[in-house]
Amino acid sequence: MKELFTLLRTGNWRALVASFLYFDTGFTVWLLYGPLAPYMIKTLGLSPAEQGFLVAVPVLGAAILRICMGNLYQTMDGRWLALGGIALSAIPPVFLLFYPAVPSFSLLIVLGIFLGVGGASFAVALPMAGSNYPARVQGTVLGIAAAGNIGAVLDGFLFPPLAARFGWAHATTAALPLLALAGVTMFFWGKDSAPKNGSAGQALAGFAVTLAGLIFLAVAAPLGWLGLQGKTALLTLPVFGVLLVGAVLPQRYRLALKERDTWIIILIYGITFGGFVGMSAYVTLLLVSLYHLPKIDAGIGMALFAFTGAMLRPLGGIIADRISGVIALRWFLGGIALTDAAFALWTPPLAIAVALLLFLYACFGLGNGATFQLVPLRWPLKTGIMTGIIGAAGGIGGFYLPVILGIAKEETGTYHLGFAGFAFLTTMALGLVLAMRRHWLPWSRHHAVATADASGNPPLQRVSAMSE
Repeated sequence: MKELFTLLRTGNWRALVASFLYFDTGFTVWLLYGPLAPYMIKTLGLSPAEQGFLVAVPVLGAAILRICMGNLYQTMDGRWLALGGIALSAIPPVFLLFYPAVPSFSLLIVLGIFLGVGGASFAVALPMAGSNYPARVQGTVLGIAAAGNIGAVLDGFLFPPLAARFGWAHATTAALPLLALAGVTMFFWGKDSAPKNGSAGQALAGFAVTLAGLIFLAVAAPLGWLGLQGKTALLTLPVFGVLLVGAVLPQRYRLALKERDTWIIILIYGITFGGFVGMSAYVTLLLVSLYHLPKIDAGIGMALFAFTGAMLRPLGGIIADRISGVIALRWFLGGIALTDAAFALWTPPLAIAVALLLFLYACFGLGNGATFQLVPLRWPLKTGIMTGIIGAAGGIGGFYLPVILGIAKEETGTYHLGFAGFAFLTTMALGLVLAMRRHWLPWSRHHAVATADASGNPPLQRVSAMSE
């Protein structure tokens, strides 16, 4: 503990707290639909595939908008950007407080995109926190800031009891005091020390176009307006979203996607963070459907799992700082693959399922911290851009998890096929990490610090030799 306090004093701890609270409340708003879904579907009468899509829409919204937020962060003060994000995140609970009727499925999809702005806080909160601390503690600091995903714990504990008493629409207003706390803290304590470049006006226009386009795409896909029908339309929605944001972003983002390392870390984070957020959005429905748990108990289960993953994320960063994220990820990805394989082959009893889910969330959290230890070391001059791109990949992974589980349940009556697909992807990511070990270890140790070249890539020459 003394070591942690010493670490916090190496930078601006107030700015770190502000970043943490911004991400924490953004995460809470982002995953509102997850614990409320059992109440919502009872009102709306949705199929399993529609249920998965409904809870996945905010996740997709955050995935795409994170890239725009990362672009904005490169051009303007993160403090004001965070305050704008908090205001947009407050729109759904304020709207539902005063809306007199039961919202339609399409209306909930629109509000879900605005909830996604809360999840997009990732692209601002992490680099802003890191900008106030030296490179040697980036893994730990980013892990602490990103432990704001503990906001999912509040979702599980807070909203189901309120929904049972006041109705799910009015229960969402409990998020407003949390957003107000984050806004006040960010206004007085928030500080962004990162260098800025580019046009803030162009970046802001790109964000607005992307937000409006996402709302249209998310509503149009289930209605077949995109030329595709049914489940195919749902599965291809992220492709349209990526094409949309790609059309409004600067060339430097497209250049970043030409790098091999970008795609590998995108896959890894799509599994670790995508697994965390996607499972958090869906696990309440899974527990109610598979084990017939009462809705409030299922919400508590979600809170327990999310708490495990959120609290272990900083530990993942600490471990990665000490042994490198490359080495750490071998174990964390292996744990995810084995757990997914277990659910693919077997429907365990409830007690064993809870234990497996706790282990799965532990690997998610540790893997999240280890992955983002690599980002500022691999791209020291492009951290904001890469945070947005890689964070978006995590959100897209989180979108596909509930959608695919919902489709698997609707088509086969079980979740086995969905988990089998996730086990395969994780095994592939683990193989890539093993294959890239020799190439990544030279730059993945924080104590081997040297000046990056002008492209933002890690230096070729290091201060000290390193061995595993």
